[in-house]
Amino acid sequence: MQAKLIESREIAPGVRHFEFEALGVERLDFVPGQFTSFVDMIEGKEITRAYSLASAPSGTNRFELCLNRVDHGHLSPRLFDMKPGDRIEMRQPLGMFVLRQQQALRDSIFIATGTGIAPFRSMLQAHLKASSPTFTLLFGVRYESHLLYREEFEEMARTHANFRFWPTLTRPDAGWKGRQGRVQAHLAEAVGGRRDVDFYLCGLKEMVDETRGILKGQGFDRKQIFYEKYD
Repeated sequence: MQAKLIESREIAPGVRHFEFEALGVERLDFVPGQFTSFVDMIEGKEITRAYSLASAPSGTNRFELCLNRVDHGHLSPRLFDMKPGDRIEMRQPLGMFVLRQQQALRDSIFIATGTGIAPFRSMLQAHLKASSPTFTLLFGVRYESHLLYREEFEEMARTHANFRFWPTLTRPDAGWKGRQGRVQAHLAEAVGGRRDVDFYLCGLKEMVDETRGILKGQGFDRKQIFYEKYD
């Protein structure tokens, strides 16, 4: 299968939002939270990289991604250089980082850093409605300029009483009035003493491992903790 780039735009320094079209299918089926893989020949070697889908299934063959440019990476420079109409090999979406109990969702806390926000955007687009459980999104980045999809999440919070958006910065400037520090520092407040919630973690390995350790230390069962991490 091939993906054709429809458009891309910068949404933060070194970060781009991509919209692709999967060729050869009328509808790209996937579960919110899953990833697709791109494959390309780079310097004579076949390189495969997995990227979380940043959009909910739309009933069409279009999908969205959110990617960092890694200057010395194998594939991201190629993707950042793509122009509308360019194509790249892709794989059918896969992955187990999805909301459990699709028919009986529980209140959940989403914890993301950086482009780890992508699967949560997909999940919220698909599942956030007036009748859904309560979702809290704790999103940590260094700088305010890297609060990806900030306006979308703020609008979700304004229009849904059952959604909380908690951005936090580790390197805020003097004008920042919101939360500060790493996501782990705000975890206890997000939990609020409850035990009947699920946790979904996505981001850098250090954050995911440390947060899992905190939650396990607080007595949460591993079956309540779902995660996906990257280096």
